[in-house]
Amino acid sequence: MDYEKLTRVMRTLALEAGDKIMEIYGQDDFDVKSKSDDSPVTAADEAADKIISDGLRTAFPDVMLVTEEQSATHKTSGDTFLIVDPLDGTKEFIHRRGDFTVNIALVEGGLPTRGVVYAPAKNRMFFTDAAGTSVEETGPFDKENVGPTTVIGVSEPDNSALMVVASKSHRDQATDDYIGKYAVKDMKSAGSSLKFCLVATGEADLYPRVGRTMEWDTAAGHAVLKGAGGDVIRFEDHSPLTYGKADYANPFFIAYAPGVDLKKS
Repeated sequence: MDYEKLTRVMRTLALEAGDKIMEIYGQDDFDVKSKSDDSPVTAADEAADKIISDGLRTAFPDVMLVTEEQSATHKTSGDTFLIVDPLDGTKEFIHRRGDFTVNIALVEGGLPTRGVVYAPAKNRMFFTDAAGTSVEETGPFDKENVGPTTVIGVSEPDNSALMVVASKSHRDQATDDYIGKYAVKDMKSAGSSLKFCLVATGEADLYPRVGRTMEWDTAAGHAVLKGAGGDVIRFEDHSPLTYGKADYANPFFIAYAPGVDLKKS
């Protein structure tokens, strides 16, 4: 894989998709449909998916592509592929909360090695560079030229005063029970894959997810977190969270800075 090209293409496509999403977000009204699993989908999901999938297929025609909005791609199998969630946090988008992201990642050998997470309404862009190091870019987000970037890294956690981030739309008692095992200084809620990025920047130490997710929800954020020195493990046994699983469905997981004294489930 040409990582320089991949980084450039993923970043540009994320920005182009973000522009389209914000164009629809700015409309007075937009249609919301339901998929077979009752999750919502909007014109923004579909338009962003077309931009990204067309761009990736053109740039990397020989690499397997899995994208949330194209069910035919969910029948493919392999351990090396590009994976896309064109609009993660559709509920946040519908309720105009801003915590939604564009996600594109490369999985190699079952692990996400490169990724981009772009939150267009928040003006935050995180991606792995060609070497796999994670950075945050600050505007003006020119599509051809990368702007100022800062290398990001996980915190050195204080286990007597942890910063925890949890889902805004999917909080439940099981999550709260697990968080209750830790000495928590502060807890924040965030939507979509931004939670991984908050751990990657050191704004949070720990993100437990006791709920259903799919690989396209997590791959880009996982790559950004790994490139910042963090990791994502299975909730039950703390083994690595791998990709290319049947149906691309994830188990419960924990995203964390390595200094966290992890508790058993």
